[in-house]
Amino acid sequence: MTGLRPQPPSIADANWDDPSDHEVRAVSGALVDALGGPERINPIQLVTVAAITRSMTGRSFELDELPDIGPTGLAEAMADRAEPWRRRILHVMMIGALLLEEIPAEIHDRLEEYAAALGITDDMLDVTEQLAIGSRAAALADFQRSGYEGAWTAESTAGTGVSTLESAWEIVEDDPALAARWTALGDCPHRSLGRGVYDFYRARGFAFPGQPGSAPPLLAQHDWVHVLADYGSTVASEIEVFSFISMANEDARAFSLQAMVLSLFESGHLATGAGLFEADTGHFSADGQAMAVRMGDAMRRGFLCGTRAGGDDLLSVDWFSLADQPLEDLRRRFHIVPKSQEAWEAGSVTAWERGGISPFQYEQGLAAAEAAGDGHEPHGASPGYPGGANGRNPAPEA
Repeated sequence: MTGLRPQPPSIADANWDDPSDHEVRAVSGALVDALGGPERINPIQLVTVAAITRSMTGRSFELDELPDIGPTGLAEAMADRAEPWRRRILHVMMIGALLLEEIPAEIHDRLEEYAAALGITDDMLDVTEQLAIGSRAAALADFQRSGYEGAWTAESTAGTGVSTLESAWEIVEDDPALAARWTALGDCPHRSLGRGVYDFYRARGFAFPGQPGSAPPLLAQHDWVHVLADYGSTVASEIEVFSFISMANEDARAFSLQAMVLSLFESGHLATGAGLFEADTGHFSADGQAMAVRMGDAMRRGFLCGTRAGGDDLLSVDWFSLADQPLEDLRRRFHIVPKSQEAWEAGSVTAWERGGISPFQYEQGLAAAEAAGDGHEPHGASPGYPGGANGRNPAPEA
């Protein structure tokens, strides 16, 4: 490694003002440089880091306007910024790297140089190092050790209603008490968070935690965020939700959640994740501009939620204790700001409108309703690409 190793200012002494034009230009130039420079950066990487920068700062620049900056220059520009600020910049660089099916060794080396210059030590660099030398098995081991799974403790799952989990993504398929707790959400008031989650599950035919075929209880925690933050349940929406959750958490290891979904749903670095997900690659390649905009906006919303609501791990919140409360009240409590117009127009959807459910989930919900002798109520959700910003449906009334 080369570069400076500055001592970042303390949290109290750091500059927390909105970034200046000079800083945004410096960061934008560094992001491009870290990912190969103006001549070699992949188009998907470019639109992604540009969308993130625009969402997080409100500013954007053309490629030919960016300064020729390196690790030392970025460190100088960030001299009065605290460690969390610097780390987020490194994480955006890693996002760009993880979009590639194969990470060139020179990109990993450049990430190491920027980390050293910014005074950041981040274990997720071990993952990019292993991927750069083609060792996916070692990368997976480092991923589990360095990220969210490595930080997991039994206390982390206090909000799930299960206190006996031996691993973060353990599946629990035979716990009648846990299943009853989830099904009781159907008794929550209309327009409450709990009723929204209940309707979310029933519309898709999802088994409630504790029932056969259910998701791991810890993974089910993120379904509350789908409803709270207004995201559908397609793969593209999963990228949004985990980007939101990662940015809302003040623990830097939560970045591994966002890295997980990018590795599953774009590059294929991971074959499985979170005890349930399976790789389904190419979602940025299919429409990189739209997906980049949606992810960038989710990061913005998650960051604002975290900085204003305390930066808690949203996967450890006891959502059941809040289930009866109105959705709008909880959105204010957790500082859930609206999606940007750009994100809506890029195809971001709620769980209650066209495009907010996958064809498989829709058919699964229909089959589950027929098996139970009930009518299928998708609450406005149907498969297919959404119509954009117009015609959006609110969360269900019933």
